[in-house]
Parts: sequence; C-alpha cells; structure tokens
Amino acid sequence: MPYEKTNGRILLTHPRGATAEILLFGATITSWRAPERGGPGDPIERLFVSSKAALDGSKAVRGGIPVVFPCFGPPEHPDHSKLPQHGFARNETWTFDSVVTDNDAGVSVRLILQPKPTVTKLYTKDFQLAYVVTLAEHELSTDIHVSNPSSSETLDFQALLHTYIRAPANEVSISPLLGKRYIDKTEKSLEARNTLKEEKRNGVDVRTFTDSVYEDAPPNVNVSWPGGGLELKLVGFTTLTVWNPQADAGRKIGDMEENGWERFVCVEPGYVRGFKQLGPGETWVGQQVLVVV
Repeated sequence: MPYEKTNGRILLTHPRGATAEILLFGATITSWRAPERGGPGDPIERLFVSSKAALDGSKAVRGGIPVVFPCFGPPEHPDHSKLPQHGFARNETWTFDSVVTDNDAGVSVRLILQPKPTVTKLYTKDFQLAYVVTLAEHELSTDIHVSNPSSSETLDFQALLHTYIRAPANEVSISPLLGKRYIDKTEKSLEARNTLKEEKRNGVDVRTFTDSVYEDAPPNVNVSWPGGGLELKLVGFTTLTVWNPQADAGRKIGDMEENGWERFVCVEPGYVRGFKQLGPGETWVGQQVLVVV
C-alpha cells in the first residue's frame, strides 16, 4: 500500500524503499527516508527531528518540515496581532483530503486546513490552505497552496516551509547565495537587524549562530557536506532563511536535544519579506522539491 493512515499520521511508501511520514497535527513531515543514488542500499533519514520534540499535538514539532502561516516570527501585520510566533498552521490539525497521484513514479497526498473555532478566535480572515506532499524514489515535493475564498476582501500573509535538513552543521555549505541581500536576525539592535547586508561568501556556513533571511531566493539551492547533500528546487518563494542556533542559542531551546544543533541546518524557502497579498478568489502556490544528490 503506497499510503497508510493511522493514529493521526500518514505514511507514504515508494516501491524502491523511500518513505515519508506526515503528522496531521501541523501537517508536519517528521521523516523522509530515501536511498542514495547509484545502487542498492537502505534508505537514509534526510530530516532532523529533536528527540525531545513533542509528537502528541501538544505543541509545534521541533524538526521535520513545519508549515509557517500566516506570519513568520512575531506577528507584525494588524490582521495577525493575536497570533503566536510563526502563526497557527503548524499548531492545528489538518484534514486528509485525497490521494492526488499513485503510480510507479511516486505517491502524492493532499491535506487541507480551513477556518475553524480554534483559528477564528485568533484570526478572522477567510482562507484555505492545501498542502500536497509527493514522495518519489529520490525526491520529496512539498507544495503549499494558499487561497482567498473571500468575494470582497484581500488576504495578506507570509508563508514558509521550516525545513530541518539532517546534516553535520559545522561542515555544510549552502549556495548560490553570493551577492544576495539579506537581513541578519542575530544582530543586537533593531536597526542592525533591519539593515540589509550583501552576502560575500561563495558557500554560506552555519558554524556560528545563524539566522539570515535572503531576498530574491534562487530557484535552485545546493546544501552540501562531505559525503552528502541535497538540492532544493523552488517555485513561487521569494526568500530563503538559513538558521542554526549553535550552542549559545541552542541550549536555551527547551525541546532541543543535547547538542542537536550539530546535526541539522534549517534551509527555509518562504515569502517572509513583506506580505503576499491575494485578491478575492486568488491562489498562491509555493513549491519545494528536496532532491538527493
């Protein structure tokens, strides 16, 4: 069976061994296992989830691929004033909608989230989210669809996929970001945090506490380390956030496993500089395809 629903989870299975697991809570992908290219071998876990992460729906998952909507970080838009950091999508239980594809190439499922009492008490705008997850032999595709069902009001939002890539953090290199403008959220003052810098490195590393939001995200991003790597293929996203707390900040995160910051880098495609505005009846789509290289 290419997909299985059980205990609030969806398990996708590819005939050549790849698997993915999605929690209905937050529509958070908590596992993606895929084999190396070029020969037989057991599938390898490609995502990081902290061993201290809550997987029971009590709080957002520390790791995997959480969905961020309609705000990134603390809310700044008046429509989002009652929302927690990173919005509500990662803290709500989504609904399994359908199987989109099921063939030898891969399996794809759609989850949806619409207004309900736990959301509307904090957020009054009309919206519909659809999340399509597709598993292939060496790829995982995550497509977020944001629709504005209103006939008269606009919908202003931010959206981001908070992808935790399992990797040796002190050895990763992320490219091509040379020449891109970015804000550095680790700066001490508000003025410095809002001042654009220009990336001077051919390959961006996270050997120190890193929280950078790049503008004009490239359509292809390479995350490499000795002996491994992933390519991210992006459509519709305008920003790329690179985050790793390292020890100083990582020790302050309650659900981070001991030295967990050494085992991941977050590379997060999004639309988080300013707000995407949808007119009545409009839809926006952001796609991320993770590819084993």
